Amino acid sequence: MNPMDTDELPVVLPSSSTAALSLSLHPLPILNISEHLTRLKLQTGSSIPFVLGALLGTQNGREVEIVNTFELAVEDDSATVDHDFLLTRKDQYKQVFPSLEFIGWYTVATRPNAKHIALNDQFMPYSSTPLLLLMQPSTVFAASSDLTAQSLPLKAYEPTTEIRDRKSRTVFVEAPFTVETGEAERIAVDWTARGGEGGTSLESHLQSQRAAVKMLHDRIVLLVKYVMDVLAGQATKDHATLRSLSALIASLPASDHKGFREEFDTEYEDVQLTAYLSALTQSASILNDLVDKHIVLTASREDRGTSAARRRGFGMGMGRGGDWDRLH
Repeated sequence: MNPMDTDELPVVLPSSSTAALSLSLHPLPILNISEHLTRLKLQTGSSIPFVLGALLGTQNGREVEIVNTFELAVEDDSATVDHDFLLTRKDQYKQVFPSLEFIGWYTVATRPNAKHIALNDQFMPYSSTPLLLLMQPSTVFAASSDLTAQSLPLKAYEPTTEIRDRKSRTVFVEAPFTVETGEAERIAVDWTARGGEGGTSLESHLQSQRAAVKMLHDRIVLLVKYVMDVLAGQATKDHATLRSLSALIASLPASDHKGFREEFDTEYEDVQLTAYLSALTQSASILNDLVDKHIVLTASREDRGTSAARRRGFGMGMGRGGDWDRLH
């Protein structure tokens, strides 16, 4: 077990307290952190290796945008940040991306603890309130019974000060975030999701549908597991969650109802007809382009033949006119 996954005192304020922060996260940091974690897993053989990196982005008041990341090095004690390496990498990125600033750091753990507070204090010279982006391993995320968790195994935290027993201490407060993507980022993420291989739009659409169905299946399995754990007395009974589940099940249409089957068959036939008409229209368009090209090519040949014949006839006429002049 990673030593950063245990703690005596909670360092995160209750879920009722959230940071009044508008946080946007781009796909590139998510890919970088995932790649960093996967590489260290293979190198160390640990399921949750110690991952540490810096967050780069822009900040305008309470609006923060995380755009890029880079990895960080630590000293031999694995608890002290290598500040020389941090400054060097920060200056290198500043030369290439002058608008990006150091706004926080990232790591991998199940939840923040006191050692994260100690690490966060080391980043204070570079930012007054360094943000923490925590990636939770997928195994822990899948087994979690937190039905309100975000779809991504990521959580963002903002440091704040709490007064307890007349003493102040640094704690984290969770900051909700949204994933913001540009057109170039969407293309890159789609290309990466397809393994860097080319494919047709139909393949891309089917892969997206498969991913959506898989995500829905995983969430249904999670809900079923939660209900079974509640019935077995292994999970806390949350009446609000159970009422939401009951309302969700009641809103689902009955699949064996005659009206539902008729409507489903009608929509299925409409979809099939639309796909057939689309394929027919595309084939007709291709055939029309082929006919147009054939007409242009045939017309060009005929024009060249006619003009050549005219030039030959014109030359022969001139020759006959010259002989007539010489004879007369």
